[in-house]
Amino acid sequence: MKPEILLVEPMMPAIEQALDAAYTVHRLAAAPDRDRLIAEVAGRVRAVVTGGGTGVKNAVVDALPHLGIVAINGVGTDAVDLEHCRGRGVRVSNTPDVLTDDVADLAIGLMIAGSRRMMVGDRFVRAGQWPTGKLPLARKVSGKTLGVLGLGRIGEAIARRAEAFGMTIAYTNRKPRDGVSYRFVASPVDLARESDILMVAASAGPDARNMVGRAVLDALGPDGLLVNVARGSVVDEPELLAALTEGRIGGAALDVFADEPNVPEGFYGLDNVVLQPHQASATVETRMAMGQLVLDNLEAFFAGRPLPTAVV
Repeated sequence: MKPEILLVEPMMPAIEQALDAAYTVHRLAAAPDRDRLIAEVAGRVRAVVTGGGTGVKNAVVDALPHLGIVAINGVGTDAVDLEHCRGRGVRVSNTPDVLTDDVADLAIGLMIAGSRRMMVGDRFVRAGQWPTGKLPLARKVSGKTLGVLGLGRIGEAIARRAEAFGMTIAYTNRKPRDGVSYRFVASPVDLARESDILMVAASAGPDARNMVGRAVLDALGPDGLLVNVARGSVVDEPELLAALTEGRIGGAALDVFADEPNVPEGFYGLDNVVLQPHQASATVETRMAMGQLVLDNLEAFFAGRPLPTAVV
């Protein structure tokens, strides 16, 4: 008999076909009564497949007595309680590296879109205003100072791309990185003060919650741009909205939010904000590669082999 797994949210059709071929898949998102489905299959499910932003609640982990692995289709692990899984003897895997390029690409795109007010220009042309109106000047990107908050895989990939724009790059981390030429700055406030553009690429977690708050935003200043491709929880959204509406920072370009898919409506009417629905890794190529890593981790788990990308 096929091992049984719980699929929390949909994946690429080809990946779901591969899951169906190897496992008995219980699709939580399609269930009319999710609690009832979990109760019905609890004694048989050995794996949970979920997204990085969705994760899995401890109550679900505890309800599955034979659960052996949580396979995350994403790089972020903040929506899964790793210590709880470790205590239960549940393995956890994610999909690092394969999404780094796409996230870094979108980060650069957001940086340009926010600095050059591209969305404003797009709306201006579509509204037929060009023949009779004129847009205000935007801000240059090349040659500016980019502060990277979190120089992990993704942060470093963003920094490498920014070098092509002749940007001066500084970063802050828990500790300085070996083997990089970028200047280390000790605190997020100091980094923001020195930056024209502050790029949030830090890992989420309790210690990073609301790291970008009023002090950081005020240090970034009225000409500064905030770009967030990390997690919404890293930025204090009410403080960001206040800073934008009061002109204490110049603009923001956001791919992530604290309570997705719910976005504070105050952002909607602001011309100095670029909004994306958490699309950083959303390309066909990368989602297929991520899905393949999920398949590889599941296969390794059920074969008793080391997980290719183990977290726990």
